[in-house]
Order: sequence, then structure tokens, then C-alpha cells
Amino acid sequence: MRSKSKRQPLYKQIRTYIVDNISQNRWKPNDKIPSENELAAQFHVSRITIKNALQELTNEGVIYRIQGKGSFVSKHESGETPVYQRDSGQDSNLVAYLMPRLDNLFTANLLNGIENQLALEGYHLLFCETNGSQERESEILKKMIQLKVKGIIIYPVTRETYNEELLKLTLNNFPLVVVDRYIKGVETNCVCSDNFNSGYEAVTHLLQLGHSRIGFVTTPYEGTTSKEDRISGYEKAIIDNHIPIDHSLRLIYRDAGQPAVKTSGQEPLNRSMIESIKSFFLQNPDMTSVIAVNSGVGFNVLEAAKELSVQVPEDVSVVFLDDFEFSSFSAIPPTCVSQEEKNVGREAAKLLVSIIENPKQGRRKINTPTKLIVRKSTAPVKVRTNH
Repeated sequence: MRSKSKRQPLYKQIRTYIVDNISQNRWKPNDKIPSENELAAQFHVSRITIKNALQELTNEGVIYRIQGKGSFVSKHESGETPVYQRDSGQDSNLVAYLMPRLDNLFTANLLNGIENQLALEGYHLLFCETNGSQERESEILKKMIQLKVKGIIIYPVTRETYNEELLKLTLNNFPLVVVDRYIKGVETNCVCSDNFNSGYEAVTHLLQLGHSRIGFVTTPYEGTTSKEDRISGYEKAIIDNHIPIDHSLRLIYRDAGQPAVKTSGQEPLNRSMIESIKSFFLQNPDMTSVIAVNSGVGFNVLEAAKELSVQVPEDVSVVFLDDFEFSSFSAIPPTCVSQEEKNVGREAAKLLVSIIENPKQGRRKINTPTKLIVRKSTAPVKVRTNH
């Protein structure tokens, strides 16, 4: 009696078809493969069957998927383990942290919070600077996967789009936490200071001092969610207090390529930015207060006021939306909304460990509280008289 051969499941047939096309070089690394609809029509099966096949290939690292774009062939070098294939035998407690630069109090405090919390949790930290380059960021991410780190915390390079390597890790459920900002349109584990409240709290403080003509100075913010949220908080506080939004009171300094000049005990000043801020002051003579998106911009605001003989806080109050080292020893100690970055780092480390130990949990976005610190750069608005 002839025995019946077992029929291969449909999703396995589709998987074999895709693998054969890749192994025979019909589809090369980073080539887009047919869509779910195209494969479903070709094999006369449901999209669920296609999804099962593609998910298995994604788990094996044969393909990678980008939301809204489709599925692509992964790049494999001879003898290399597929990038996202997990090694169940790996027992190293190594975690990577990527950051553009370690060059100020904010980034130092972030690192300190992450490292201290990971040590408490029994994990070891591998720290890498990306130098503000997306290309270097991608290279380091790949290397960290090859080193079989258990998870990654990343402070992404500022761009309007995030690199594909970061998106692949996110979409393939690799244990990853983004700090300081989040990825729009992609559900991601992230920890940020409450940037919206930061802007809102700064405006509230100035309103309580009697200010209503409140300016905002920022560098380009498109694609940087931390800055976008600070501006949104600024605008919402103004609207909630029934004050019309006046876009002439916002300065976006875009000439970021200008060289900075180091000053003693402070962050670098930017001559071009100072000139732009001076023009901003002159164009808005009734502006009684200014919010700076960060301390770097804040120092340039203070210098511009000084060069115009505008007294801070007698003529103009100034608030920084983050703090800086030795701020209380400045010539004019600035009022600021501290981002409490050590706490951001600690919460990011806690979240990553939680994901590593329980990978099936839902993704979370955590906003940590900010803190208003009132110093000498803000004061009640001065009543102006016309002569």
C-alpha cells in the first residue's frame, strides 16, 4: 500500500519560495520583496498565511520589515548570524547605550542615571558616542547586535527621519528604549522628560510675574520631538490664559553651521545667533520676557541682551528650558526648567531591564517630571511709561 506524502503547509511553501529567490540572487540585499497582497494573489492564499511566512523570515533575520514601506532582503555576510536572530544560550548581561555626544551636564547626567541603575539591576553598560552621525549610529547598532547585547538604550541623532537600522530593531521587537525623544508613527518604548510641561511651566511662571508678551527662541525643531513638545507646551499655556498666539514672538535660528566661540565658564556663544536675537529684540520692543529652548540658546539670549544694554531681569526676564553646570555661579544665574535627566536615565534603564525580562509586555512611553528652578533672570514685569 502506497503511503501518502505529507503536504507542506502553505506558509512553508511561501517561505521556501522567498528563500530560494534570495539564495539564487534573484533578490539581493535591501531589495524589496513582493507585497503581502501580491504574494496572496500569486499563491491564492489569505494574507494571514502570508503574514505567518513573513513573520518567520523576519524572526530568522532573512528579511526586515519597515512599517508603511514593505519587506526587504536582509544583508548577510558569509558565515554571519542573521542580525536579529536571538541566541537563547547567551547569558551575558551586557547592555549598550548610544548617544550623539558626551559634552555637557545634560548628557553626563543621563549617562550617570543609566549606568547607576543598570549596576543595581546587575547589568553591565557598553557606552558608544555616535558623534551626531546617522551613518555611525547605524554601524554601531549593527556591531552591538553582533556582540549579542541583551538590549539597547539610544539617544537618537537629530534628524527629520530615523535611520532604518533603528526602525528595524523596533519593528522586530528587539529590547530597545529611546531616550529624550520618541519616533513618530512607530510605537516605541521611550523615556522622556515631560517636555510639554517644561514649556507650559515656563510660561506659567512668567504669567504669574505679570508678563504677557513672551518670546520663544529655538534652533530648528522639526523632527526633534523634545523641542516640538516644548514649543507645544509654550503655545498651550498661552492659549489657556486667553492670550492670542503671536508668531512674531518666535525666533527660529536656522544658521546652525556658524562657528561657536567658547566663553569662560559657559557654553559656546554663536556670533550669528547673537545678531539674530538682537534683531529679534529690536523688532519686538514690547516683548518683556523670553524662553530659550535650551541652555545653549539661553546663553546667546543673555549675550544679545547685554550687547543691546537690555537689563536682565529688569527689562526682560529669561527662562532656560534646561539647566547647566555651575548655573548658580553665572553672572546672572538663570531661572530654568530642569529636565531632571538623571531620573530620565534611571527610568530608561528600569524599562529596558523590564523588557528584557518580560519581552511580551506592551510598549510604553514614560514622561518623567520636570522641575522649575527660580533664580535671578526672572522678575515681575516692569510697568513702562510713555514719555
